[in-house]
Amino acid sequence: MQSNLWKSLLIGTALLAGHGAAHAVDSISLGLAAGDKVQMVQVAAQWDWSSRWFQSNGSHISGYWDLSLAEWRGTSYQNTPGQTQHLSSVGITPVFRWQQDNKKGAYLEGGVGAYLLSSLYNNENKVFSTRFQFGDHVGIGYVFNNKLDLGLRIQHFSNAGIKKPNPGINLVGVRASYAF
Repeated sequence: MQSNLWKSLLIGTALLAGHGAAHAVDSISLGLAAGDKVQMVQVAAQWDWSSRWFQSNGSHISGYWDLSLAEWRGTSYQNTPGQTQHLSSVGITPVFRWQQDNKKGAYLEGGVGAYLLSSLYNNENKVFSTRFQFGDHVGIGYVFNNKLDLGLRIQHFSNAGIKKPNPGINLVGVRASYAF
């Protein structure tokens, strides 16, 4: 069953990356996040939007698509301290960013995306009822020389009440991105 999931995820990722054939990946990132008895490592590829909205006083709102793959590690599997749960996720998120017109310096961003987990999350009295989750984040950061982007994020994952229980989890993380 899990092998079929990964085949589906790889096919889906290849189809999404197929968009990159027409428009190459603009940046890649590595993120680390932690919450209550859970840690996450995430790699991602980003595709910038060419649109600029509300351009004024040298700043504007734009954004990017973020296609991510993450590994999660819970340290209280089935509410048993010391028992670990490892699962993976793949997600796609449209992210809106308020930034300077030259894309350097400080920024604010936020996004809401769709994620698929490899198995049900069951950690520290929080049991997800679906593998499908929404992930949202707000973040701040700084871009150096239009290449290196360092940011801080607060993330939340839940199924938005599609099925009960829906405890959700919160993570705080750091992210480093490099633009091509």
